[in-house]
Amino acid sequence: MEKRPTAFFYTHGVFFVWLCLAASASCDELTLSFYSASCPSAELMVRNTVSSASDMDPTIPGKLLRLLFHDCFVEGCDASVLLQGTGTERSDPANTSLGGFSVIDSAKRLLEIFCPGTVSCADIVALAARDAVEIAGGPVVQIPTGRRDGKVSAASNVRPNIVDTSFTMDEMIKLFSSKGLSLDDLVTLSAHCGAFSDRFQQDSKGKHKLIDTTLDNAYAEELMRQCPAGANPSTTVKIDPNTSFAFDNQYYQNLLAHRGLLQSDSVLLSDDRTRKQVESFAQDQVIFFESWAQSFLKLASIGVKNGEEGEIRATCSTTNA
Repeated sequence: MEKRPTAFFYTHGVFFVWLCLAASASCDELTLSFYSASCPSAELMVRNTVSSASDMDPTIPGKLLRLLFHDCFVEGCDASVLLQGTGTERSDPANTSLGGFSVIDSAKRLLEIFCPGTVSCADIVALAARDAVEIAGGPVVQIPTGRRDGKVSAASNVRPNIVDTSFTMDEMIKLFSSKGLSLDDLVTLSAHCGAFSDRFQQDSKGKHKLIDTTLDNAYAEELMRQCPAGANPSTTVKIDPNTSFAFDNQYYQNLLAHRGLLQSDSVLLSDDRTRKQVESFAQDQVIFFESWAQSFLKLASIGVKNGEEGEIRATCSTTNA
């Protein structure tokens, strides 16, 4: 994939990255000062909304990050996942566990008061995820804005574009490559019991038995305790039980200890193509943060819409009339 010049430097705990991918978004579409004249306080209003919500609910940062991932992988970063209705992305079973919608809606209502018809829901989703990472202890990343909201949202587009937790490494590489992304620094912050049930087998007495030998036995016992056979599929389990509300490199340390929650987590360690990167991130959080900053910009720039391709919605859950 052709890449345009990249500028990257680290100063006072802040990562500044500028990367444009010819296959996704161009520098002409997104700018760091997009709202400087039309709504100068836009980013501050989004950040304050995310901060307030996170103070009340520490799971919000993880939800907002996951929301961006599910938005950008389907139809691009256009807030199509926010649209409600029968047959929309949001209605697909793969997205029923998503959260953070109320935070996006709150930020949008505030922005419509001070800057009506100006800030897109797509930019709010991207900015909220960026702020969520920082609030949870991750790197500060400056991201360009100027995304427009999509007008199409179809449930049929979700499954072919979202990683299944049982994916092999080759399947993940194929999907991520189609989006211009790598696998090494993409962290999923929460998962559902149904997502890792294929690592266990139910015996004749109705109890779970570990069949995946790559999983640490003590961790497997804990998972079976939290999600016994017949558990409600909506029951959640922390993907990082040690520092579940912090954005850090603990996830990779867990992988080295064979405590990756999902099958797709474990293959990162078992596959020679990614093992060294896992080890590097586990040993050095700064290296992880550097890679995260660059990959986050790529993620937030997938399939960006401009001009007549999109609109600025008045309400994030519905398209304009």
